[in-house]
Amino acid sequence: MAILSNAVEMIDAGSFSASLGSMTHIKTLTASGQSTLNFVNGASSVVLDDTYPIYKFEYTNLHPSANGDYLRINFSIDTGSNYNVAKTSTHFYSGHAEGDGNTAVSYDASSDVAQATGDLTIAPSVGSDNDQAFSGSMFLFNPSSTTFVKHFISVISEAHSDDLAVSTYTGGYVNSTSAVDAVKFIYTSGTIDLGTIKLYGIKDS
Repeated sequence: MAILSNAVEMIDAGSFSASLGSMTHIKTLTASGQSTLNFVNGASSVVLDDTYPIYKFEYTNLHPSANGDYLRINFSIDTGSNYNVAKTSTHFYSGHAEGDGNTAVSYDASSDVAQATGDLTIAPSVGSDNDQAFSGSMFLFNPSSTTFVKHFISVISEAHSDDLAVSTYTGGYVNSTSAVDAVKFIYTSGTIDLGTIKLYGIKDS
């Protein structure tokens, strides 16, 4: 008896196989006090075009210089000359205090945007203690499309400045039919002291 997934045979007579697509590492940016980290197609070996239908950004231990800083993103359709494309998003979080006295699950209207061109929050109020930072990932879907808007989903786990474990979920779309060819990461008031952001391309098979 075979087990099928999307009409693809995965298990038959004790064998197991699956086609999950392939993920290729493209670029790693390592922070050391920069105000921004930018991934620009064609610059410094960055690929952000129709080579891949899906791109994944992985953040590892991004540490801010300023306590309670917000990490934000923005997108460009002119190879990084301007980061001012209209975006609409949704943003919610869950939190649990180290002292076990405070828990929450909440929609955060202050961090969502409606057709805004400014920077978009994905990690709010990150702590700057020596052991505090945040990690997570963001998927950007089909950024080279000139037919559809470009969807993105970001999931963050952070050490909050109020000593909370916070998981933050941001999703939305770049409301443009022009190809997105650059992505910017920026803290609002300080610098990105430490940490890495890795860019991967994902193919369907």
